Amino acid sequence: MIENRDLQKDLHQLDKILKDKGISRRDAMKMMGLSGAALFTGGTELEAATVANASEAKGKILIIGGGLAGTSTAARLTNSLSNPDITILEPEPNSVSYQPGQTLVAAGLWKKNDLMYKRDDFVPNGTKLIAEKAVEFNPDNNTVTTDKGTIISYDYLVVSTGVTLDYGSIKGLEEVGELYSVGNNTEAVKLLTKKGVSSIYTIDGAEQTWTNLQAFIEKAKKGQKVNGLYTHPNTPIKCGGAPKKIMYLTNARLNEAGEQARANANLHFYPNGSTMFGIKDYHDAIVKQFEARNMNYSYKHNLVEIKDGIAVFDDHSKFNEVYDEDLEENVKETIHTMVEKEFDFIHVTPPMKAPTEIAKSPIGSKKGWVPVNKETLQHVKYPNIFALGDIAAVPMGKTGGSVRKQYKVVVNNIISMMEKGEIPKTNAKYDGYTVCPLITDIGTVMLAEFNWASKELKSGKNAASISLLDPTKERYIWWLLKVYLLKPMTVYGMLSGKA
Repeated sequence: MIENRDLQKDLHQLDKILKDKGISRRDAMKMMGLSGAALFTGGTELEAATVANASEAKGKILIIGGGLAGTSTAARLTNSLSNPDITILEPEPNSVSYQPGQTLVAAGLWKKNDLMYKRDDFVPNGTKLIAEKAVEFNPDNNTVTTDKGTIISYDYLVVSTGVTLDYGSIKGLEEVGELYSVGNNTEAVKLLTKKGVSSIYTIDGAEQTWTNLQAFIEKAKKGQKVNGLYTHPNTPIKCGGAPKKIMYLTNARLNEAGEQARANANLHFYPNGSTMFGIKDYHDAIVKQFEARNMNYSYKHNLVEIKDGIAVFDDHSKFNEVYDEDLEENVKETIHTMVEKEFDFIHVTPPMKAPTEIAKSPIGSKKGWVPVNKETLQHVKYPNIFALGDIAAVPMGKTGGSVRKQYKVVVNNIISMMEKGEIPKTNAKYDGYTVCPLITDIGTVMLAEFNWASKELKSGKNAASISLLDPTKERYIWWLLKVYLLKPMTVYGMLSGKA
C-alpha cells in the first residue's frame, strides 16, 4: 500500500532516471512537450514543443470529433501551418475531459471535478468550432452534413469520433441504450444502478461506482460473504486494462477495510478472451498478481444478461470435436453454455462499437470502424480522409498513449498530401505503440508498453521504449507517473499539440 512506500527513496530513483536525461524533476513537470512514458523509461524522443518551419501549404481541414485526438490534431496542425484553415465539429461542451482518470474516481482517489475540462478552453486560436454532430458523410463530394442540416465542405477530413458504449446490447440493460464517455449520463447511470450495475466508462458512472463500491466493502466488513464480478466483453474496447484496474483497486480498498473484509469477498474476473493480455510476458505477470491477491478468473465468458442480482454469461470455454465432411477431418466446435453467477457488486465493461452514423456511412466498414492503412492512418479508399483514436480500424491503439503517437503521423501525412499530393515513403509511420499504466494497487502500477513488433518482454530491451526497468514489475515510480504527471502532460501537452 502507498503508506508503506519510501517516498523519498522512490523520488530519488525518479530523479536518477531524469538526471540520465539531463533534466530535473521540476523541469520535467514543466516540460509538457515530453512523452509521458518515455520521460521515465529511457526512450529517445525528447520531442520539440514547436514546429521549426511552418508549412505554407493550404487546404480546408475538417475534424470530426473534438476530444483528445481531434483537438490535439487541430492544435498541431495550427502549430505546423502558416495559414491554417481548420474546423472542428463537436457538440459536447466537455469533450476534452480526462477519461483515463475515471478509474481513480471509481476508487475514491480523485473527484469527478478533477477530470472535467471545457472543450472551448482548448480549441486552438483561429480554429472554427461548430457545436453540431456529423450525421451524414458524402466523401465523393467532400461534404459532411450535421444534425442541424449544416453542410460543410472540406479538402481533408480527419475522423476522431471515439466509440459508443453499447450497454443496450446486454439483455436487461436495453433501456440504458448507447452512451458516450462524456456528457450528461446521470439518467443512464440511475438505470444501471437500479440493476445493481457499476461501470467506470462514463464520468458519472465512475462517480457512482465509488458509492456502490463502498456499500459492497461495508457488507464484507460487517461479516457478510459477498461476490464481486468484473466483465470484459467480446468487442474491442478503449483502455483494455480498465476492467482489471477497477478489480485491483477493489482488492486494495477491501484490504484497507481489514483482513476479515477481504476474506469475506470473492472477486472474480470474467473476460471473453482466453488470456489476461495479448503479450505473453504481461499475461504471465498479471496471472501471478491475481494469484498472489486471491483474485479469481474464468476465461471465455461473455456477459449477455443482467437480472435480479444475477449475471448471465455465455461460457464458450469448451468444445467438441466433430467430423467435417467437406474437410474430411475432425474440427473443433465451440460449446455455448449459459451460466448464472450471483453478485453483490458487478462492474460491467460494455460492448463498444463505432457510432452508427460512421458505421453505416461510405467511410465506415462492415465492422463499423474507419478502415485505414495501419501505418499512415489514411483511409483505404479515400486518400484525403484520415482517422485516429478509438474509431480507427488498426490492430491496437484504443488508448490515449496511442493517440499521442497517431496524431503526429496524421498531421505529417496531411501536410504531405497538401504539399505533394501524396505521402512519401519516408514519412513517419504509426508503429502500433500503446501504453497501459495498469494500476495493480493503491501505490503500484505495471507500465505495459508495446507495439506491433513487441512479442516477449523478458527484459526492458525488447519493450517499445527500451525501458531501463523491467516492464512487467509493479512499481511505485509508475504510480507517480499515473497519478501526478500523465494528466497535465495530456491536458496541457497533447491538447496544445506539443507532447
